Amino acid sequence: MKFKFSFPSLRESIIVIGVAALFLILTMIFIGIRPEHFILVIAFFLLFFTGIKPRKLAVGLLPFFIFGISYDWMRVFPNYMVNSIDVENLYNLEKSLFGIKTVEALLIPCEYFIKHSSAIMDFLSGIFYFGWVPVPVLFALYLYTKKDRDMFLRFSMVFLLVNLVGFVGYYVYPAAPPWYAINYGFEPILNTPGNMAGLARFDTLIGFPLFDSIYGRNANVFAAVPSLHSAYLVVVLLYALKEKCNWIIITTVVIFMIGIWFTAVYTSHHYIIDVVLGILCALFGYVLFEFVLMRMCWFWRFFNKYLDYIR
Repeated sequence: MKFKFSFPSLRESIIVIGVAALFLILTMIFIGIRPEHFILVIAFFLLFFTGIKPRKLAVGLLPFFIFGISYDWMRVFPNYMVNSIDVENLYNLEKSLFGIKTVEALLIPCEYFIKHSSAIMDFLSGIFYFGWVPVPVLFALYLYTKKDRDMFLRFSMVFLLVNLVGFVGYYVYPAAPPWYAINYGFEPILNTPGNMAGLARFDTLIGFPLFDSIYGRNANVFAAVPSLHSAYLVVVLLYALKEKCNWIIITTVVIFMIGIWFTAVYTSHHYIIDVVLGILCALFGYVLFEFVLMRMCWFWRFFNKYLDYIR
């Protein structure tokens, strides 16, 4: 099969290069340039300017690029500048709803798992939690290569929408994760660095700072509610079922989904409350997209123009 190479139109090239330049300039001014910003731009350029098929893929993956940029840009205006941070109330609510009685005291599940961790669970937890982005991206690529562009675009846009809904939640209700309450108490300390919490045990097991490199660049530690980690695989499962995927894909998604839910609590990154709200966030985003936005004429026209471009 011959590879069909062609440059994009002059108008498309100017728009893409202009937006990329503006993104890098604004990022340098307001956040500070890091290597991953250049990697993001280079990756998009390589796809967009290589040929027709890679260009369609680059445009199709825009929701994932926008997600990454949006999360990073929350550094510009942290959520704790909008509303006060809750540490104690969320901790106490978790204890009242899901507290585990021990001989010593009533513990939240996260505290219980700190005292009852194991190397096997530490390893599996690291595998599950690392999959929160690769699994959705691989699923999107699966839909794309299967040439079901309609389902691919629906999934990609719902993935972005669920994130945006979750980001709104971060600003409405800034909340500290359990590891913060366990390590620092109930007084909010601004600019607290990211923390691997229980995932540090996975890094120790493999002898490589995998999660340290990720959580050391956390945009905001006071963004625990809802747990978007818990939402992503729910979105994947909804569209895997809608696509009528085979049992291997469905089973893999379910295992990772439940694994991520458990890991979020096991490693003290989220309360059970956060996980439940993350699941509800995914369901809300799906319903909002499929049953509200897709029934609006203006959005339907936009969706179909987008779809026509990437086909």
